[in-house]
Amino acid sequence: MAYQTINPYTNEVLKTYPNATSTDIESALVTGHDLYKKWRNEPVNSRSTILHKIADLLRDNEDELAKIIVEDMGKLFKEAVGEVELCALIADYFADNSEELLKPTKIKSGAGDAWVEKHSTGVIMMVEPWNFPYYQIMRVFAPNFMVGNPMILKHASNTPGSAVSFEKIVNEAGAPDGSLKNLFLSYDQVSDIIADPRVQGVALTGSERGGKSVAAAAGQNLKKNTMELGGTDAFIVLDDADIDEVMKVAKNARIYNAGQVCTSSKRFIVADNLYDEFVKRLTEQFSTLKPGDPMDPNTTLAPMSSARAKEKLQKQVNAAIKAGAKVEFGNKEIDLPGQFFPATILTNIDKNNPAYSEEMFGPVAHVYKVHNDQEAIDLANDSNYGLGGITFSGSKDHGVKVASQIETGMEFVNTFMFTLPELPFGGVKNSGYGREMSNLGLEAFVNEQLIVAVDKPDLNNLAGGLF
Repeated sequence: MAYQTINPYTNEVLKTYPNATSTDIESALVTGHDLYKKWRNEPVNSRSTILHKIADLLRDNEDELAKIIVEDMGKLFKEAVGEVELCALIADYFADNSEELLKPTKIKSGAGDAWVEKHSTGVIMMVEPWNFPYYQIMRVFAPNFMVGNPMILKHASNTPGSAVSFEKIVNEAGAPDGSLKNLFLSYDQVSDIIADPRVQGVALTGSERGGKSVAAAAGQNLKKNTMELGGTDAFIVLDDADIDEVMKVAKNARIYNAGQVCTSSKRFIVADNLYDEFVKRLTEQFSTLKPGDPMDPNTTLAPMSSARAKEKLQKQVNAAIKAGAKVEFGNKEIDLPGQFFPATILTNIDKNNPAYSEEMFGPVAHVYKVHNDQEAIDLANDSNYGLGGITFSGSKDHGVKVASQIETGMEFVNTFMFTLPELPFGGVKNSGYGREMSNLGLEAFVNEQLIVAVDKPDLNNLAGGLF
């Protein structure tokens, strides 16, 4: 695969990067493993100052770093700035809280003094996608840096500039060599790295297909792994919801990052008494979107990340229409040179339509009508995915009652779906397993080592407990 920055707005090839060699890979493994052996004997707080410095450098270089994202994958500049700030927030959080979160946990036991210590395990292989080029790295980097696990990064082939820039910030902050090594790898090379005994874990965010391939390599080599593989997130509007409050959230829940978000609301499941009004208002909101230069603050619809992404989405929409879906709005070519896809609303999607079960990664909303809470729950759960979702109700308690029955890893009631470092991120079913962020993400790749200690053995008190 060719690692290239192709500006999705101008279609200009800005830079091409050489692929990693076997020498590059071996050097990264040697350096990372040596650093692991050094870090495992150092206290957690010995790395916090550097992680804070990384946060400072991200903020100091915010505009420059945001522009690199825009050139790599087309995100609106203001959204790219927000991504850089979020990364700084995550870095500061783990720098401030990891020492406390990684403290030994005492266990009350008749065996003696017992506790679980949390140690680093070794080099972690990261495979990350293009839609949030810095944030996806930081979700894994910050906690594992504090744990003491060096990392090798394989980023998406269309966001190499972002990968280089993130690594540069880490190095400028004074992180030791091997803390994070970016390599422009093929998937065969990724499999070879996973098989190496110096690598002890794999973290992937990406497609279901990519996840299966990498998880198979990890399983074959008995390597712990975490997977975040996308979703068909449901935005449920219950019959007692305040439609005005709903509409404050609905548009951005689908259009943010041109709809190229794993946790975008892709299926709007609306109670019958609010359905017509919801479709009308969402159409009005989509009609105000302004495609254009993502660096222009007046632009509200960014181009998609690549020509390939746009072509795939158009094929999905065409197939949905052929199978009976109705176009309520959109699906008309945008007369601009970039990789723009029109904000589109599809209805009348039944279970035989391929759109019913597919993830559409772009600004296309599916709207379904339901007649009661149970129908909403059943429809939301009738998916192979289970990442996140939003539920709106006039009563928080009513919303929570429904949300807790949705088969996902994350649910938000009467609010946006958002991400913060203290909140665990991840899903169930084909959306993957494991969690990033929070204490759960911090402990994703640790050795939870049991220590039991006594002054001298007293075997009489352990009858039946020996093996």
